[in-house]
Amino acid sequence: MSERAYCMLAPNPGPMTLEGTNTWVLLEPGSTKAVVVDPGPLDLEHLERVLRYVEDRGARVALTLLTHHHADHAEAAEHFAAQTAAPVRAVGTGHDDLGDGETVRVGGLEVTVVSTPGHTGDSISFLLPAESALLTVLGRGTTVVAWPDGELGAYLDSLGRIERLAASGQAARILPGHGPLVPEAAATVRYYLEHRAQRLDEVRAAVAAGATEPRQVVERVYTDVPREVWPAAELSVRAQLDYLRYRSEEPGRNVKK
Repeated sequence: MSERAYCMLAPNPGPMTLEGTNTWVLLEPGSTKAVVVDPGPLDLEHLERVLRYVEDRGARVALTLLTHHHADHAEAAEHFAAQTAAPVRAVGTGHDDLGDGETVRVGGLEVTVVSTPGHTGDSISFLLPAESALLTVLGRGTTVVAWPDGELGAYLDSLGRIERLAASGQAARILPGHGPLVPEAAATVRYYLEHRAQRLDEVRAAVAAGATEPRQVVERVYTDVPREVWPAAELSVRAQLDYLRYRSEEPGRNVKK
């Protein structure tokens, strides 16, 4: 995928995971220490493949990083830590806590932590300055705002932060948690922002037309997505309703996109 980042697809395809979870192996050229991001579900064959890839390059896993706590990304973390004798770092969840702006250095590799809550409260991204790339949960399609842990306001703020990183050239590409590499980060973030503005307009219209429950909003607004993902869509609707309610109640402000 790039000189320092290689994607290994976990065998957990589905409506929410697309082809599966992307486990990323980060390795500075010539180094003997690798970083693994999101070992994924507890699938022993997948973990063995990851270890073989690292070992075939004369390296060992020195650190595991997690983008967030969802099982499709993090379920295997404890088992993988026992296999590799390498620490796990994340936000919360009992692991060694990562801080926004922190630079993690392993075997010559530099990774900067970028706080990007919204999908979940503990969501973070990892900037690889040497690759002008950002490893983040964003990718193809849309991202669920997993209410109540996820918050739409935080998600929009995180998109704005990624947009600024893309505009500055620091994050020209996205290495996503699901789906293929995104070569144009700026265009993808613009799409996400436009998509959310459109959904908010549609949710407003559904409420104005008489939808009183989140499920009713889903049935009016999410007719363009398969019914099997409607439970996830309902989480995003609840997050949108909370966001609109907060914005309408905030003194001196009108609800905006």
